[in-house]
Amino acid sequence: MNRHINTLILILVLVALALWIDLSDTLTITNPFNGNVIYSRNVATRLGLDLRGGLQVLLEADLPADQQVDAEQMSVARDILENRTNALGVSESSLQVAGERRIVGEFPGVKDPDEVMGTLGQTGLLEFVDFSALTDQEIAQIVEEQIEIKTDFGLEQPVETPDLSLPLNERVYHTVLTGTALKTVSVGRSQVGEFYIHFELNSEGAKIFKEYTGSHIGKVLAIVLDKKVISAPVIQAQIEDQGQITGNFTYEEANSLTIQLRYGSLPIPFKVVESRIVGPTLGQDSLTKSLFAGLVGILIVFLFMGIYYRLPGVLADLSIIVYAILAFAIFKWIPVTLTLPGVAGFLLSTGSALDANILIFERLKEELRAGRRLDAATNIGWARAWPSIRDSNIATLITSAILFLFGNAFGATIVKGFAFTLFIGVAISLFTSLVVTRTLLKLVLGLIKPGTEKPSWFGL
Repeated sequence: MNRHINTLILILVLVALALWIDLSDTLTITNPFNGNVIYSRNVATRLGLDLRGGLQVLLEADLPADQQVDAEQMSVARDILENRTNALGVSESSLQVAGERRIVGEFPGVKDPDEVMGTLGQTGLLEFVDFSALTDQEIAQIVEEQIEIKTDFGLEQPVETPDLSLPLNERVYHTVLTGTALKTVSVGRSQVGEFYIHFELNSEGAKIFKEYTGSHIGKVLAIVLDKKVISAPVIQAQIEDQGQITGNFTYEEANSLTIQLRYGSLPIPFKVVESRIVGPTLGQDSLTKSLFAGLVGILIVFLFMGIYYRLPGVLADLSIIVYAILAFAIFKWIPVTLTLPGVAGFLLSTGSALDANILIFERLKEELRAGRRLDAATNIGWARAWPSIRDSNIATLITSAILFLFGNAFGATIVKGFAFTLFIGVAISLFTSLVVTRTLLKLVLGLIKPGTEKPSWFGL
């Protein structure tokens, strides 16, 4: 009994944490002594394109049909396109490679489709820009506020020094080199474990860089992509044909910057094959009807479980409520972008949780009919139902994994959303069926004195 009480306490703690996540858009933990924020995380519900409305775009490599497209180039292009659209504030955008030559992009909640389409079509210009005349405060402001700067690249007369009397977004800065001068770029790691970016220049770029860096040691040379500063390193020494960019990078940051330096522009050209705008009214209507249908279905199932299985059925209903609370919290924490098929997968996994309970309760009734005592019938019923529960749920998990891989390989986001929520839901349903329901049943049965139980309590 003590073990089941401890398990119940753990369940209650998990439910409390899950409810905190379910009912919040932002989780914030503050220091009670000084009020400083210790931890903060955005857990707002993320709705997909079909529920929120937005833009869907299908891009295809604009190359001859017989020309081979490298998988790495497609992956890099996807990363660059995602970074570009995220910079627009479309933080829930989804871009994935579909097949060998296509990329599917979904942008929920987009208010200006033309801006997104224009961003996807940018060539991507990489520049090394002279910031030697700027103060540290001005450089920090440009980097932090992502101010779009002007450069003299393409102008007939280069600008040696910007007009410092003008505001930061109006000054014109000198471009020392463009990305065309880069020969190779890679991530390196120092002897003390710090990551850096190693680059090598072609002969023409090396000549220009040697002269410039030799006369600007200790000054800032900004790395600019599409007129926005992505890094502002200080020149430590004269650079000839190769050098390093340091800055307390993590591996992910160094690798991301390497990709941007290596492919300031897209590695392969793309064309828009298809685009469509999904209206939010249709999505909201679909969500409302789906949730209403799911709610009606769950209420009917709750009544059935309570009427047919009586006491165990009521406890199973409680465990299903726990299941829903935990599942929604996990969806928000990961976070999972909920689509209409995703909601369907979640509702379907609820049925899996009930299936497990039904198998257990039917076994329990069989043991009670055979004349076994209540505690023995409960243990034997659980043990005999477990192989069937295990096999059916493993089969569902394997099927979900296959569907997810298929959807990921071919850009079928509808299939991915369904498979992912179904997989998570089935995994949680196993926990609620085998832990929550069993713990509640054991605790309740522990309160019933031997000989006072009635067969009608168990649907007999």
